[in-house]
Amino acid sequence: MSSVRKPTADFGDAAPSRYPGERLGLPESGPRSVGRVGRRLGALAIDWASAVMIVTIFFPDSVGIGNGWANSVAFAVLQVIFITTTGGSVGHRLVGLRVVPLTGGYVGVWRPVVRTLLLVVILPALVWDVDQRGFHDKIAGTVLIRA
Repeated sequence: MSSVRKPTADFGDAAPSRYPGERLGLPESGPRSVGRVGRRLGALAIDWASAVMIVTIFFPDSVGIGNGWANSVAFAVLQVIFITTTGGSVGHRLVGLRVVPLTGGYVGVWRPVVRTLLLVVILPALVWDVDQRGFHDKIAGTVLIRA
């Protein structure tokens, strides 16, 4: 008898998936597949640069990159406005991503607000599940997919 246990399909609460998004019913690649890390980081860089630019233009007396609070507020406002109205931030849309609720339909207002507040805290965005959904997306009931 071997002392090594074989992994079972019921390890945790779900069977292991072959690719991110499989358990959510999303395709492995192409449109509607889970947005991967490279696109996410590109979108984040674009959104953060947009927030810094806005703070620098409208509050020229503040230091652009060093003014963390103003940058964070501008970032959050942009996220909520654009995710609510267009299904993704400016960065998301430029790199071909969008935010959708798991249940389908309109993303609404509360999901972008909850998602953004958690995203601004940063730590929830660093905690991912096997479907490459950050904790901020899990709490808001959303997933970032390729458009």
